[in-house]
Amino acid sequence: MTTEIASLVITPLTTAVGSAVRGVDLATLSDPDFEKIRSALFNRCMLVFPDQALDDASLLKFAGRWGEIMVTPMLTYLEGYPGILRVRNRGKDNTPTEYWHADSPYLERPPALSILAARELPTTGGDTMWCNQYLAYDALSDGMKSFLDGKRVKYSGAKMAKRTGHDGEVPYTYHPAVRTHPETGRKALFIGNEELTPSFEGMTEEESRPLLDFLYQQSPNPDRMYRHQWRPGDVVMWDNRCAMHYAVHDYGEEPRFMHRVTIAGERPF
Repeated sequence: MTTEIASLVITPLTTAVGSAVRGVDLATLSDPDFEKIRSALFNRCMLVFPDQALDDASLLKFAGRWGEIMVTPMLTYLEGYPGILRVRNRGKDNTPTEYWHADSPYLERPPALSILAARELPTTGGDTMWCNQYLAYDALSDGMKSFLDGKRVKYSGAKMAKRTGHDGEVPYTYHPAVRTHPETGRKALFIGNEELTPSFEGMTEEESRPLLDFLYQQSPNPDRMYRHQWRPGDVVMWDNRCAMHYAVHDYGEEPRFMHRVTIAGERPF
């Protein structure tokens, strides 16, 4: 159902995940509209704001309304705008985001939210997909839910370290395989691919892999997804605590520049 509050219009993008938010300027967003948007994000896991004209200062100001802006280790940020990561086309072989993932889950306090503003887009392609991790958990059998209760997985930053040429100790931590959202109280599956989550805590990789692969493959079912075709002026934000995303690299060597800001989260529980 479409929600309309004065000029603010929030329309679902699919039945499973995502809403489009129109009729607002994020640079001059009123407090009542912000609260409606906040509620919609926690309910829908990701939001699309078309036709925005956010410069970098306004992007940081909008992001700051959501919480603490993060600076993630091993990443380099835009000069003069601490907290803005310039995401560019590194070529298909070097892209760090062409797989289903939440942002920086190997940190002790992974990002709660991510905000991505389109700056320069390829002629065609370069879509991003999101999937609903609440629904991925809900679809599991009672037996599997019981097995996963209290289980933790190892999250490794090895993939990011390799991509950035990091020579120091590779960060890792353990997080629940099923996390509880602090705002909604709902449970969401919180796992990654074999590079991100090599094993369950207390289990070998060989023992863990078949089950982790099964869980990972359940997450992006077509009926739990939304695929976004970027347009100039688009700003998209998502909740890493209940959604994973996948950036499709199908645009060759064409330029694709995005500015990303992440908001600090709590330690998953």
